[in-house]
Amino acid sequence: MTGHVNPTIGVAARLVERGHTVAWAGYEPLLRPALGPDAVVFDCAVPPAAERWTERGPEVRSMRSIKVMWEEFLEPLAHAMVPGVRAAVEEFAPDVVVADQQALAGALVAGAAGLPWATSATTPAELIDMEAGLPKVLDWLQGLFAGLRKAYGGPSADLRYSPDLVLAYTTEDLVGPIPRREPIAYVGPSLHPRPSAVDFPWDRLDPHRSLVLISLGTISVGAGSRFLKEAVEAVRARSSRVQAVVVDPTGEVGASDDDVLVLPAVPQLELLGSVDAVICHAGHNTVCEALNQGLPLVVAPIRDDQPIVAAQVEGVGAGVQVRFGLAEARHIGAALDAVLDDPAYRTAAGRVRAAFHDAGGAATAAAHLESYAARG
Repeated sequence: MTGHVNPTIGVAARLVERGHTVAWAGYEPLLRPALGPDAVVFDCAVPPAAERWTERGPEVRSMRSIKVMWEEFLEPLAHAMVPGVRAAVEEFAPDVVVADQQALAGALVAGAAGLPWATSATTPAELIDMEAGLPKVLDWLQGLFAGLRKAYGGPSADLRYSPDLVLAYTTEDLVGPIPRREPIAYVGPSLHPRPSAVDFPWDRLDPHRSLVLISLGTISVGAGSRFLKEAVEAVRARSSRVQAVVVDPTGEVGASDDDVLVLPAVPQLELLGSVDAVICHAGHNTVCEALNQGLPLVVAPIRDDQPIVAAQVEGVGAGVQVRFGLAEARHIGAALDAVLDDPAYRTAAGRVRAAFHDAGGAATAAAHLESYAARG
């Protein structure tokens, strides 16, 4: 999943700047376009159903969604990745393994090899331990981890949390207090220029109107098309003062015009510098990239960690939440009016932006890893 890769790109770049050597273990067809031709990549397998799983719609929600995610994707992903990660560790001989919080092969292989490992937490969902209030779900999940340890060895600790260092690409102000024993380093968003071949029509942006980015990330066609069309209708009703850029990879919304620019992809980091508000599915990366620019949001969470992220946005006053499955143009339009017209939302987003910048981002994460390697 691209959102789990992007934050680590900036961290790796800072490590290289500091004179260290970095290699990657993961699905090369995903990694190579994001990392470029010079990166050292050890390819790992993925489960046969991985692509189908990431494209599923919002039909499974709440805690059932979390169980399905582990059962149908993350546990099979661990089994599939272990041989590739093991080969990478044997050949590259790292001093520290940085393991994505939901790609458990990293923790399993590092633990079995006796290597220091740090957790890369790209979503706040696992940080807050959603299962803590549901003992049966937590017991089931711990049983899943025990099965993986039995198969491959690994650390006695919870595979989602390094006992030495957890890198969280957010801030405590946004997430709220987390009563965990593991040391969490709140480094803020790790942003780095990403390779992009997108030809964006910059000359079509209207400087006299507020610009809104509408993006729902990777979703199934059926799940996203209705909401996108309702959001477009909301913008058209305000076309005298609002222009939108809609990310529509499957061509569901229709053709572009001067009021609504419809594109299959956009250079998001660059574009956010010209945007006044964002309508999105509360994906953690998109939310953090928007807040890093001090942009207010309209969030419509679909599944998995997105309701948690949306609640955090509302909790700090930086946006308005609407219901993905039920929101009509009038609801989305009212939320958009609020974040564009009420300065309190932009002020709150600005506070988050300041906290993000103070946290240090990729440079701070690299410094933590450097210190960890020295201790190890």
